[in-house]
Amino acid sequence: MTIAVERRAFLRLVGAGAVITFASKAFAHHGWSWAEGEQMELKGTIKAVSMAPPHPSLDVTAEDGVLWRVDLANPGQTQRSGFSGDTARPGDTVTVLGNRAKDRSKAWMKAVRVTIAGKNYDMYPDRIQTR
Repeated sequence: MTIAVERRAFLRLVGAGAVITFASKAFAHHGWSWAEGEQMELKGTIKAVSMAPPHPSLDVTAEDGVLWRVDLANPGQTQRSGFSGDTARPGDTVTVLGNRAKDRSKAWMKAVRVTIAGKNYDMYPDRIQTR
């Protein structure tokens, strides 16, 4: 009996550790704490479009030649903005309003609005800062 009790306790401990590990990684990735509060505008050309979870994303070559990773909203929210896998193609000109990574060594940002061919796709309408 004591071996069974010890085994259950061990499995509970391992399970709790796994939950804490995965939850902390998910929280760190999905929050805004990694991004600056001030927004920036990125203009460039789309190099690649990915609609894969956890976040659809764009690879954008900026006007200065730097390749940026642009995270969109979660898949459902991105779709509700009107943006789908057919919205943009490599070679399209794009303007992105969003928050860049605090780590300035990374060309990475989270989009709040994507504009393609004059059409706005508001990923996070309540976060759009007007100037």
